[in-house]
Amino acid sequence: MNVGVPRLLGQRQGSNVYSAIAKQPIAHGAVLWLSLGNLSGDAQADLSVHGGPDKAVYVYPSEHLPVWEAELGGALGAAPFGENLSTRGVSESDVHIGDRWRWDAATLEICQPRWPCFKLALYRGRADIQARMRTSGRTGWYLRVIEPGEVKVGSPIEVIERDPASLSVADAHLAMSDRHLEDRPMIERLAKHESLAAQWCDPLKQRLGIY
Repeated sequence: MNVGVPRLLGQRQGSNVYSAIAKQPIAHGAVLWLSLGNLSGDAQADLSVHGGPDKAVYVYPSEHLPVWEAELGGALGAAPFGENLSTRGVSESDVHIGDRWRWDAATLEICQPRWPCFKLALYRGRADIQARMRTSGRTGWYLRVIEPGEVKVGSPIEVIERDPASLSVADAHLAMSDRHLEDRPMIERLAKHESLAAQWCDPLKQRLGIY
């Protein structure tokens, strides 16, 4: 588990850029409060595009990290992509939009993939990292909080409900990439999914001409 608060990240087009993407790990066994919007100790600099109920917790599969280290040429350090929660045993193709997880006293719901903004490029010092993440599909995903509560670092997470639509995070990623509606039926299914975050759902509806 990792949290962070906004700090100066660098400069872009002559202006200072602040971000909380440089998160720090919390000690194993520590207990934090998970609210509807954040883990305690976590924050965002620009709430117009980051944070909020549909981006309460950012999850990234730890299995991707050795692949990134091989591609980028070296150790990545803690929370290399600004993730709150590093998981084992699941990937974008395994989890579905609308799946619900129980994490200690809290209940969470998978609601959208993550497509990074320019701040990840500043943080990693690589102009190509956004394109690499999108091309690879190793995006991670966001959770919304259904029931707030205390959570412990290192506690197991239980899948308590699998969404019946079976539309994976990988499917949502591919749908957003499908500018020419080559798989229109899947895009339509995702656009109608009640658990898909508006930030992801609205562009799909607009593309389909139903919004």
